Amino acid sequence: MSLPKDLHDLGVAQLAAKLAAREVSSVEVTQHFLERIRQQDSLGAFLATDAEVSLAQARAADARLAAGERTPLLGVPLAHKDIFVTRDFPTTAGSKMLDNYRSPFDATVVSKLGVTHGAGMVTLGKLNCDEFAMGSGNDNSAYKPVQNPWDTSRIPGGSSGGSAAAVAARLVPAATGTDTGGSIRQPAALTGITGIKPTYGRCSRYGMVAFASSLDQAGPMARSALDCALLLSSMAGPDPDRDSTSLDLPALDYATDLIATSTREQRAEPLKGLRIGLPTQFFGTGCSAEVLKAVRAALAEFEKLGATLVDVSLPLTELSIPVYYVIAPAEASSNLSRFDGVRYGHRAAHYGDLTDMYKKSRSEGFGDEVTRRIMIGTYVLSHGYYDAYYLKAQKIRRLIAEDFQKAFAQCDIIAGPVSPTVAWKIGEKSDDPVANYLADIYTLSSSLAGLPGMSAPAGFGEHHMPVGLQLIGNYFKEAQLLSAAHQFQLATDWHMRQPQGI
Repeated sequence: MSLPKDLHDLGVAQLAAKLAAREVSSVEVTQHFLERIRQQDSLGAFLATDAEVSLAQARAADARLAAGERTPLLGVPLAHKDIFVTRDFPTTAGSKMLDNYRSPFDATVVSKLGVTHGAGMVTLGKLNCDEFAMGSGNDNSAYKPVQNPWDTSRIPGGSSGGSAAAVAARLVPAATGTDTGGSIRQPAALTGITGIKPTYGRCSRYGMVAFASSLDQAGPMARSALDCALLLSSMAGPDPDRDSTSLDLPALDYATDLIATSTREQRAEPLKGLRIGLPTQFFGTGCSAEVLKAVRAALAEFEKLGATLVDVSLPLTELSIPVYYVIAPAEASSNLSRFDGVRYGHRAAHYGDLTDMYKKSRSEGFGDEVTRRIMIGTYVLSHGYYDAYYLKAQKIRRLIAEDFQKAFAQCDIIAGPVSPTVAWKIGEKSDDPVANYLADIYTLSSSLAGLPGMSAPAGFGEHHMPVGLQLIGNYFKEAQLLSAAHQFQLATDWHMRQPQGI
């Protein structure tokens, strides 16, 4: 039996169906993607691959399939953002500080999706990211910047830029990402794929290299809402013994209802009764006219599907940037203090005493953006400044969360742009960190509130670069977000578009 030459054009659900029907084996699919990565990854998306490990996992998946096991993801390949620790691949978090580090255990998300004890997915490798997930362009990686497959002179977004670029370039059907202030949604938007950040605590943070512990959250990135739903169904769930912040809520099946709606005849207005709130602060002069045009066109499609658009207000949106860039660096300063060259991580080759070793190891191991955030965080936590900065930021964070609850009294879902612009040129904002920070204006507030949010492809802006539509839900409403995005994707084909030459 000859293999389809376009296996890489199939999404997660399509590949899973072929594997379950035994039309193709996991080994064959894995070999196809490994060869594609070898030939095509000039984008810098992957930091590590190991064909021997991946094929061993594929053989284990095939054995489970041969035994009659049928689970939704069994044998499907994926790759992990290099912020999740893995036993079989190195974990660097995009930093020289962890160069060649090997973890003795897998992150919970990796384990839940894996072949040995989980959903049966095959790991193809580890994906590039901004160092310690700190960045909006994926040009803060210590190893190499990632290129956007739609225009290789442009960034793919960050910090999960390697994940986004790999999915958009069809190097892998799905990937894991992490979202602290928008790092799943923003790169998904800028590369034309789908990504969802679930409610804070939905997915375990155990084994995720910590940036800002009260904000970090894992989530899936794939081409469609259905594919993301399949992954999230396996990724989510409580982890009380290993992550005290994981929610004590059972894992949900996010995909079955979406699959059912894909196969039955559609109602004329499948989203009838859904109220979509449009914050006035998301549609102002700070957003590119072309981005707004694409977002407005996508919202008009939601209206055709039966949804109602209502105006809402999130008045503290503009304060989300200063609040985030006090709280996140403060937590980063604490979390990254463990990287001191003593137990693991980079250690300077030459030093005089213990203090000198600390200084040299950290100076050599951390890049400029990580150093900047550590210094900011240390400052705002220092004696005399804690109350003035950190405590005040936490109080405003509470008010931002209350703004969302007031808005949700008027609507079911909040919508708007993900990013105020399309992807910018690599290096364009390297000398201006504040310009990078401003790119997160529409994603930070929902992260501070711990709300679920996602990006779905919604058209194109300047330079024919992708634009994402952001959908934000109330706590634990991931299913509602995925359903709305799925209906939009059944009616449009933006998520099926792919870069030229891919």
